[in-house]
Amino acid sequence: MTDRLLELLRERSYARRRVVLASGKESDFFIDCKQTVLLAEGHALVGAALHARIAAHPSRPAAVAGVVLGGCPLASAVALVSFERGAPLDAIYVRKAPKDHGSARRIEGDAHLAAGTCVVVVEDVVTTGGSTLEAVGALREAGYEVPLVVALVDRREGGAEAITGAGIAFEAIYGREDFLGGGP
Repeated sequence: MTDRLLELLRERSYARRRVVLASGKESDFFIDCKQTVLLAEGHALVGAALHARIAAHPSRPAAVAGVVLGGCPLASAVALVSFERGAPLDAIYVRKAPKDHGSARRIEGDAHLAAGTCVVVVEDVVTTGGSTLEAVGALREAGYEVPLVVALVDRREGGAEAITGAGIAFEAIYGREDFLGGGP
């Protein structure tokens, strides 16, 4: 399952080129997971891979939160797989800022969740962990517990350490070595 997912990520999402990342850092490689995750096959594979990691964690979450934009299809894929497997996890989305119209919400899909609900965060790519920790902060401010972050790819540039340093368990399906070879 995850070998095919890695194959798709390498073929469709990975590029060896200079790019400025969301963190502001410059890099010589780019991984745009959406190019894989939004394929029907990729969606099914990523949902199963992330769900397996979440189901193995002792926290027993009630929901999975995707950080806008890359984490949203991940959360939806996990929600679908979890329902099919008889232990539903609802998907919620965390915006970078509250909407400036309509509901004016920062977190979408959580109106039915009680304070204290356990929520796992899923991310497509983690670099420094900054946007992930901002989303965790928003979830905690809304009253949720966040014991775990699961990333599809860890670039191995300090994000895992920042997240675990904040007292949150961190797991990644793949790391930079799966794309570049060798160690970090």
